[in-house]
Amino acid sequence: MPSKPAPIKKAAKKEPEEKAPEPAPEPAPEPAPVEETPAEVAPAEGEAPAEGEAPAEAPAPEPKPPTPPPPPKEPTSAPVDLFVEDKNDNSVTIIWSQPETIGDSGLDGYVIEVCKDGTEDWKAVNQDLQKSSRYVIKNQTTGDRLKIRVVAVNEGGRSPPVTLPEPVLVKEVADRPKVRLPRFLRQRYVALVGEKINLTIPFTGKPKPVVTWTKGGTALDPKRVNIRSTERDSILFIRAAERDDSGVYEMCVKVEGFEDKASLTLQIVELPGPPASVKIVDTWGFNVALEWTAPRDNGNTEITGYTIQKADKKTGDWFTVLEHYHRLNATISDLIMGNTYKFRVFSENKCGMSESAAVTKEEAKILKTDIDYKPPEYKEHDFSEAPKFTTSLSDRATTVGYSTKLLCSVRGFPKPKIEWMKNQMIIGDDPKFRQICVQGICSLEIRKPGNFDGGVYSCRAKNDHGEAVISCKLDVKQPAIPDGDKK
Repeated sequence: MPSKPAPIKKAAKKEPEEKAPEPAPEPAPEPAPVEETPAEVAPAEGEAPAEGEAPAEAPAPEPKPPTPPPPPKEPTSAPVDLFVEDKNDNSVTIIWSQPETIGDSGLDGYVIEVCKDGTEDWKAVNQDLQKSSRYVIKNQTTGDRLKIRVVAVNEGGRSPPVTLPEPVLVKEVADRPKVRLPRFLRQRYVALVGEKINLTIPFTGKPKPVVTWTKGGTALDPKRVNIRSTERDSILFIRAAERDDSGVYEMCVKVEGFEDKASLTLQIVELPGPPASVKIVDTWGFNVALEWTAPRDNGNTEITGYTIQKADKKTGDWFTVLEHYHRLNATISDLIMGNTYKFRVFSENKCGMSESAAVTKEEAKILKTDIDYKPPEYKEHDFSEAPKFTTSLSDRATTVGYSTKLLCSVRGFPKPKIEWMKNQMIIGDDPKFRQICVQGICSLEIRKPGNFDGGVYSCRAKNDHGEAVISCKLDVKQPAIPDGDKK
């Protein structure tokens, strides 16, 4: 039997120049030179493998090319448009715009640095990176001159700084004060007694203005009026207004050597008192003349009118006869004869009518006077008229034993006399006949007529102006006899 082939031993550690792999046990026809592989090119360029690394086994797979190193990170360009937005006695506010070129590394924030004018001792004033493009540099000393610059920061480092062209003086920029009085306060402000007064007056000015209030040239009473002032406005507050709070209030705003003033007039009003007096001056016919005097207390505003009322002594009920009346005298008319009256007067202002009234002490009695009545003379109308029948008699037929009635109507003035006739003979007071004439309606009732009651009946009406006659025929028939009764 043929002997087994001897095992292949791994090579021991070799120096970098001996790293080339051994040939395969079976020779290949044309093996590729080892120097042409990318893995072998690297040692030639001076990059030795790490110590202790075992040599690659043969045949080794073809390795991938190495990833190129990332490009180096770069900072942004400098921020732009740095300038001072505002400043006061202990702070400076600056704003700027972001850099024009930021790059792939982005922008993490800004560092704000200051140093006093004449030195180069730059110090950062923000502990953390500032994200926004505005920053307030606080806790500075009034009067210092500061140089200010801003640096943008990212992973690539700090950008070039942008610096203010001139140092900044830490001091409030003086702005002339100006009181901006609201339009509704430029005229007289009127409020009722007991109302709450809360007026806000805005103003402008830098640094913070000093605000003072006076009333009539004297300081305000803090027990009555509260003043609260901020950097932008001042509030005048009165919890419950009284009439003594009326007057002219003056507000003064001062900034250094400049000042501005504004005044407002406050008027606290209430209901007026009643007229001082009222009296009856004269009484005639159905009229009473009154006079009164203005009230002693007008409620701190002008009187706008008066209301006059009357009351009859019998009922005691008050009725308004005049309202919103402007004069101090009036004539009350259309009073009732025989009644006794009292009068009272209320005063009015813009708040309303006085709670009480001035009442006349005396009374006005409207007397009954003798009246000589003369009726007007006029010619009476002549209603005289001769009798005239308005409804004629109608011929009638009746049966023996059945009563019947004749009807007609007549007019005339004076009232005509009515006579009934049968066959030209006056009937008179014959009880067989019943004669009635009411309101010109004339009737003749024939009670149970017999065979001889038929004929011509006439009605005659006559007065001083003439007479009229109408007639009709009455036919009295025998009752029908049944056939069985004829035997």
